[in-house]
Amino acid sequence: MGRNYRQGRLGEEIKKSISGYLLNGIKDPRLSTRIITISAVEVSNDGSYATVFFTPLTLSGEDSNEVSKEVLSAFNNAKGLFRTKISHDIKLRHAPELNFKLDSSMEYGRHIDEIIDEINKPER
Repeated sequence: MGRNYRQGRLGEEIKKSISGYLLNGIKDPRLSTRIITISAVEVSNDGSYATVFFTPLTLSGEDSNEVSKEVLSAFNNAKGLFRTKISHDIKLRHAPELNFKLDSSMEYGRHIDEIIDEINKPER
């Protein structure tokens, strides 16, 4: 139990650090001008890797795939900055290697809702 608890705590601290940096500090306009939600952070057993799941908000006229690619590219370019910020905020000797992934759980949930609505639709 102690090991999973530490991973969860570390994940939440990393999430808080990245979110704070996105709000107050990141200079890249691909990240600073967008609303980005950090939905979860999964930390490996030994704490050397962390997978950061994010969801960018897209406006009505934008292509969500293009926005996601642009934001993912910006995150990958700023990995070093985020690691430095995390190690300072959490006071870690070795900040975990960050992997950024698009969180598609919202889209998956919408898809399931559509399927359920289609099944429950009265036949005409």
